[in-house]
Amino acid sequence: MQLSVIIVSYNSLRLLENCLFSIQKAMQTIDGDIIIVDNNSKDGIKDHLPSKFPRVKFIFNNENLGFAKACNQGSKISSGDYILFLNPDTVLSETCLSDCISFFKTHADAGAVGVRMLDEKGKFLKESKRGLPSPAASFYKLFGFTAIFPGSKTIAKYYQGHLPENENNPVDVLSGAFMLIKRALFEKVNGFDESFFMYGEDIDLSLRISQLGYKNYYLGKVSITHLKGGSTTYNKKYIKDFYGAMNLFVKKHYNERSTLYRLFLHTGIGIRKMLAILALPFR
Repeated sequence: MQLSVIIVSYNSLRLLENCLFSIQKAMQTIDGDIIIVDNNSKDGIKDHLPSKFPRVKFIFNNENLGFAKACNQGSKISSGDYILFLNPDTVLSETCLSDCISFFKTHADAGAVGVRMLDEKGKFLKESKRGLPSPAASFYKLFGFTAIFPGSKTIAKYYQGHLPENENNPVDVLSGAFMLIKRALFEKVNGFDESFFMYGEDIDLSLRISQLGYKNYYLGKVSITHLKGGSTTYNKKYIKDFYGAMNLFVKKHYNERSTLYRLFLHTGIGIRKMLAILALPFR
């Protein structure tokens, strides 16, 4: 089998339904399977979707296992040579999957690929391509310099701003909203790190892929729609989970760096978290 698509769902019934319709169109010429791992949703998914999509495999968990663990759970029953981890709040173009697989076949150094993501208004989502978090990148983003100099290789490193939106290039970090990876490599890196409940697992996996000598490619010529936040409620819990994941990443990958280096990162994360909480009433 060529491709397995794995989606983790949590109270995203309508978005997931639209996503599945788009996947079916995109897979018309591809031998593959689709696996939904549901983290104990309360939106009626079990009664509505299995009958509507009889060829889709469903796993219904009795609790919310988090994104990383659910992705690994789905991968264990998949059989594609490539595995696509996909958010339910996405809509694929008809040639998206075949274009990505073709890219793999002509780039032996590719470990994983991501794509150009657009919101519902067609605006480019900068998190489609990212750099690794560092004190400098965090500082520039935190204090707004990234927005002032969006094309700078140094100042806009967080979003790899120097790389053209519409070109294919290796990047440090791919988004977990659309991450296509070779099965053999995914198994070699032992999948997602389940210490990350939600958020940060894509940064961690991207880094571990590059540490094995493979490249993460951003495909600027392949686009999807990502209804950003459509399956996520932006509240205090989200903020706590997100910035908690960032601190976990620092502890895991920067533990051998100097105390000052790590302190700067943790401080930046803490400030950003505080600002996010203060801004909640104004969203």
